[in-house]
Amino acid sequence: MSALPPLPPAPAVARSAAGIRQAGSPVAGFFLDLLIAAATLLGLSLLCSVVWGVWRGVEVGREAARSGTGLSAAADMAQLLGQPGALAQMLMALISTGGAALLVYAWRRRATSAERGISAHALRRGSTWGWTLLVAALVFAGSSFIGWSAKQLGIEPVPTNLPLMEQALANFPLFLLLFAVFLAPAYEELLFRRVLFGRLWAAGRPALGIVLSSAAFALMHEVPGTSANGLPEILQLWLIYGGMGAAFAWLYRKTGTLWAAIAAHAINNAIALGALVVFGTG
Repeated sequence: MSALPPLPPAPAVARSAAGIRQAGSPVAGFFLDLLIAAATLLGLSLLCSVVWGVWRGVEVGREAARSGTGLSAAADMAQLLGQPGALAQMLMALISTGGAALLVYAWRRRATSAERGISAHALRRGSTWGWTLLVAALVFAGSSFIGWSAKQLGIEPVPTNLPLMEQALANFPLFLLLFAVFLAPAYEELLFRRVLFGRLWAAGRPALGIVLSSAAFALMHEVPGTSANGLPEILQLWLIYGGMGAAFAWLYRKTGTLWAAIAAHAINNAIALGALVVFGTG
C-alpha cells in the first residue's frame, strides 16, 4: 500500500522482431485488473457462501438429530438454513473483496522499494496530513450537500449496505467499527486507488484514471437491481461514491502516499458510522 512516484515514468517500450512498439495499453491493463478483481471477488464470495451453507447445514442436522424430528423437506430446509447474519456477511466481504484486492496488488501492481521510500517520506510531511483532513472534510461536506439537495427534490435513496450496518451495529458494534473504519478503507484503497487508478497514473493519464477508477468504485457500492432504489436514487449514490473516489485518488496523487487516501476514507466512514449511531441513518 505504498505510493507511486509523484512524477511517474513514461510507459516502457518493448522491442520485438517487427521493431519498436509501445508496451500494452494501460487502459487494457486497467480493465484486465478490474476483470481479475471482479472474478476473484465473485469466486471467493461463492466459496464463502458454500462454506457458510455447509456449516449451517451441519448445525441444522445436529439440531434435528438431537430433537429427533429428522430432516425437513427442501422448502423447510431452506427456511431453517436462513440467510447469513451481519457478522457472516462482513467476514465474507472481508475475505472476498480484501482477497481480490491483495491478489491483484501482489500479482499486477506490487510496490517497488523506491515507491515505498517515497510513501514513507510523504508520511513524515505535515502537509500530507493537512491535505488528508481537508479532503476528508470536503468529502463529508460534499456528500451532505448532494444528499440535502436531492432530498429537496424528493430523492432519498437507501444505501444497499444500510440494513447490514444497522444489524451489525446492534449485535457486533466493535467488529463493525474495526471493519468499516479500518479494514474496508484499506482494501478498497488498495484496489481502486493503488491498482486501478495507479496504473493509468503511471502511464501519464491520471485524469482518465480518476474517472474510470471512481466509476468502478461507485458501481461496486451501488449495483443496480440489488436494492429497492430507483434510477434517480441510484444516480445520486453514484454521484456521491464517484465523488469520494475522485477525491481520494486526487489525494493519493497529491501527497504521494496511499496511506493518506486510506486515512481520509477511514475518517469518512467513521463519520458515517457516527451518524448511524446518533441519528439512525448513514
